[in-house]
Amino acid sequence: MIEGKGQEVSERRALRELRVLMWVVIAIEVPVYLVWLVQVGYLTGQDLPRGDVARWAPSVLLPPAAVLFCVMAGWTWWLSVVAGTRSALRERWIVASLVFVAAFSVFCGVASVDDPSVSVGLLSAAVTGLGMTGLFFIPAAASRELPDVIRRRSRRTAAGPGEADPDPQ
Repeated sequence: MIEGKGQEVSERRALRELRVLMWVVIAIEVPVYLVWLVQVGYLTGQDLPRGDVARWAPSVLLPPAAVLFCVMAGWTWWLSVVAGTRSALRERWIVASLVFVAAFSVFCGVASVDDPSVSVGLLSAAVTGLGMTGLFFIPAAASRELPDVIRRRSRRTAAGPGEADPDPQ
């Protein structure tokens, strides 16, 4: 009886630590990505002629679009994970919105420098990937169902492929 209680306490602690780790990663990646988007969007827009209203579009529109599309995609994915249904990432509109954000972010990162190179492209891709990942996982990190989903998934993997779930609920 005590052994089961100790295991439950350690499981709760591990789940709490996972949630804290997710929030630490989000708290670092997301602000860096958003500040970077504003900066590279501004620099990219400044290459346009003076007086062109589109000069401000990348720095004003790209950060909110990235937040909206990435969090929306993460939210729909997380709802499908909680419900145990087909992954929402198979929907074309979700993939298209993520590809749009990634492509435009990397483009602005490369276009914002005077001498674009492969290393600038790789850095832009890395900052974009980390930031989008952080935004994408906000709904999962904030969800009350996170511990239940992790327990359900771990029971499924403990049963092994093709075996019955040891603790169906």
